[in-house]
Amino acid sequence: MSMAVDFSDRTKNKIRSLYRKLLKKHGSPSDSNQWKFWCKRPKTYYEKEIIIIESILTQRTNWKNVERAVQNLKMSKLASLQSVLKTNNEIIEKLIKSCGFSKQKAQRLRNVAKFVIESGGIKNLEKMPTNVLREKLLSIDGIGKETADDILLYAFERPVFVIDGYTKRFASNHKLSDRNSYDFLQQLFEQSLKKDYKIYQDYHALIVIELKGTK
Repeated sequence: MSMAVDFSDRTKNKIRSLYRKLLKKHGSPSDSNQWKFWCKRPKTYYEKEIIIIESILTQRTNWKNVERAVQNLKMSKLASLQSVLKTNNEIIEKLIKSCGFSKQKAQRLRNVAKFVIESGGIKNLEKMPTNVLREKLLSIDGIGKETADDILLYAFERPVFVIDGYTKRFASNHKLSDRNSYDFLQQLFEQSLKKDYKIYQDYHALIVIELKGTK
């Protein structure tokens, strides 16, 4: 666990100000094509499973490839964690081929599906404290901090700020810090903002929308 850092009020205020500017410029991410589903509130258990699946598939690929893969899974009636666990890896690999690294990702989908189902499903996992659930997600082979926090924030609606390549670029562009480690930047955003998963979802999505230049 990383040591807590105290950030200046000036930096915290700047982060809050940037959020307001992004909201004014782009509007709610729930109105955007890509983020409409991820920022939907509330989500059903099935929708939360789709978020978990997409969190794995989006590793090292673009969003269009993820959409294609998820559509293939839905058409084959395999877009659920239970279905993934019951299905041969080779079948999943073919359906998610558009995402690249299909062999790895099929196994990672199986790993996370096994964890969720053996833990009693999403409903049961929702009872866990955030720090405990995060550690359990990080213990799954193929799930790192960014993927774990994607799942926590968008599927389990926990106030955990996701630090991805876009967030690091955003912090660098606005000179928020001369450090860009995952834990450091996560502390920076979380200490600067109200502890509200809705704000974290929207801010992270707005950063991606801003830097990609698309909605």
